[in-house]
Amino acid sequence: MSAGAAPGARRAGTGIGGLDDVLNGGLVRDRVYLLEGRPGTGKTTLGLQFLREGAAAGETCLYVTLSETAAELREVAASHGWSLDGIELSELVPPDSLLDASREQSLLYASDLELGEATRALLDAMARVRPTRMVVDSLSEFRLLAQGSLRYRRQILALKHALARQGATVLLLDDLTGEPGDRTVHSIVHGVLRLEELAPDYGAERRRLRVLKYRGTRFRGGNHDYTIETGGVRLFPRLVAAEHHTGFAHDPLGSGIPELDALLGGGLERGTSTLLLGPAGTGKSVLTLAFAVAAVHRGERALVCLFDEEIGLVLNRARSLGMALEEKLAAGALVIEAVDAAEVSPGAFAQRIRAHVEAGMRSVVIDSLNGYHAAMPGENHLELHMHELLQFLNRRGVSTFLTIAQHGLLGDMRTPVDLTYLADTVVLLRFFEATGRVRRAISVMKKRAGAHEDTVREYRIDAGGIRIGAPLTEFQGVLRGVPLFAGGDGTLIPDREE
Repeated sequence: MSAGAAPGARRAGTGIGGLDDVLNGGLVRDRVYLLEGRPGTGKTTLGLQFLREGAAAGETCLYVTLSETAAELREVAASHGWSLDGIELSELVPPDSLLDASREQSLLYASDLELGEATRALLDAMARVRPTRMVVDSLSEFRLLAQGSLRYRRQILALKHALARQGATVLLLDDLTGEPGDRTVHSIVHGVLRLEELAPDYGAERRRLRVLKYRGTRFRGGNHDYTIETGGVRLFPRLVAAEHHTGFAHDPLGSGIPELDALLGGGLERGTSTLLLGPAGTGKSVLTLAFAVAAVHRGERALVCLFDEEIGLVLNRARSLGMALEEKLAAGALVIEAVDAAEVSPGAFAQRIRAHVEAGMRSVVIDSLNGYHAAMPGENHLELHMHELLQFLNRRGVSTFLTIAQHGLLGDMRTPVDLTYLADTVVLLRFFEATGRVRRAISVMKKRAGAHEDTVREYRIDAGGIRIGAPLTEFQGVLRGVPLFAGGDGTLIPDREE
């Protein structure tokens, strides 16, 4: 972040809560700002939101358009369910004489005439309306008419001084159709916001906003995901875990399964993260559900985010294991959400989690990290996104449970992303073969918050729920999947009697 703002600086809200958060309260008033981005990134929508926020507060607002008609702007507003009442729309269109070939002249370039007329028309509109908020759409027209960087810069400087005398907060829109790397306006304006659109190989487009410049004012740096929805732009500020901390007791929390709590050294401490690691089918999701149900029984609220399964299938499986989740869902103590893997962005997902935590969630399950990773194939630094999210949850006293499926079933197995160094506790699940049956084994490989058992235990998932047996002291090589028999079968879980 840049240097701190002057005390008492007045701000103009943008109408977008997330953007006001990034800008430390909004735009400093009576300044000129540049909003740049390729066509389709949402500049017009954001500009209209900025003016609607001012109109709602009783301010005088002016939208000057050189590239779109007033009818087109009203269509954009209507698509979001907006009214433009209170916003003056001014079209700066070329005069009819410029379209008449019989009235062409050769003493001056047509661009000279058009640039002067466009500038005068803009100044006339300002003098007539005397706005406190203004949007100019777009600078690309001025750049083309100026036909040179020096003339273009002088024109923008003159416009800036005129706006300063007016005392308006102004957004200049630029669609970046000029030369690549052109920064002519950057040094003139008070702040620069850039909008970007990315096209992944699969799934919806991803949009990001970044504040490139904001003179003398604190702001949240980096890229911030945003979406354009019915109702306007919605921006998700980049999560910074260091900004969030609440005091809480690191109490041990049980799972409701005494043998599992014993394996975990008495349970899991509040405000820690637990990673359940193992091949598909070992029961990672069921174990996380057990922790979520235990949280509800303690009188807390729990959130389960599903990347890989449908909610109905999860409810059916839980019911078959003796976990009746419907009542807990109806009461609001348990929330289960399916995350669309092709539509979500890291910022949007983090914001969803944050909103639930601020609403009182004390346990969060993310099932699975494979789905989270696959949902964002074009994103970089997903490990850093997850690091900030886990740190945020830990500092808010939330118990987090993550699952990740390893590739393969037996022997050497790999994971698509290694987050074992981030998790406070790592629980390893394995298949192994013994006495002619495929069995499951569980062990705790890491626990930062205290001691834990270093044993390997068998566990079963059946109609009676989750059963965990005694340590497998009579087998060796269980974690490799093909154990060596070293004694009797007394440590194996017996079949239930019908």
